[in-house]
Amino acid sequence: MGVQISTQQRAGNAKVISVHSLDQWNKHLQSSITSNKLMVIDFSAAWCGPCKFIEPAVHDLAIEFSNVEFIKIDVDELPDVAKDHGVQAMPTFVLLKKGKELDRVVGAKKDELHRMIEKHRY
Repeated sequence: MGVQISTQQRAGNAKVISVHSLDQWNKHLQSSITSNKLMVIDFSAAWCGPCKFIEPAVHDLAIEFSNVEFIKIDVDELPDVAKDHGVQAMPTFVLLKKGKELDRVVGAKKDELHRMIEKHRY
C-alpha cells in the first residue's frame, strides 16, 4: 500500500494534513519530536456528526495558528494510533509537543480547543 496524504487547504498556507497510513503517522510523530512546534491531532471518524460539525472550525484554527501543525486521523483507518493515544470518543484533539501530550479536548468544543492551542503554541 502506498503512502497517501491529502491536504485540505483554505486561505494562504494553512492546512490540515490527513494521515492515512501508519508509516506517514510515524514520520509526522518523529518530526514532531525533533521540533518545538505544537501538533494538534484531530481524531475523528467519517460517521461522526460532531466531527463534521467542528471540521470548518478546525480549518479556521489552522489559518489562525499557522505556526501549529494540524493532523487529522480517522480512527477507523488508524485504530492503533487512536488506541496509543487513549482515544475513546470523537472528536478528540490531542496536543503534542516534542512527542509528549500537553493537553486534550474531548468533544466539539471550539472555544476550549482555541484556549488550549493559545496556551501551548509557543
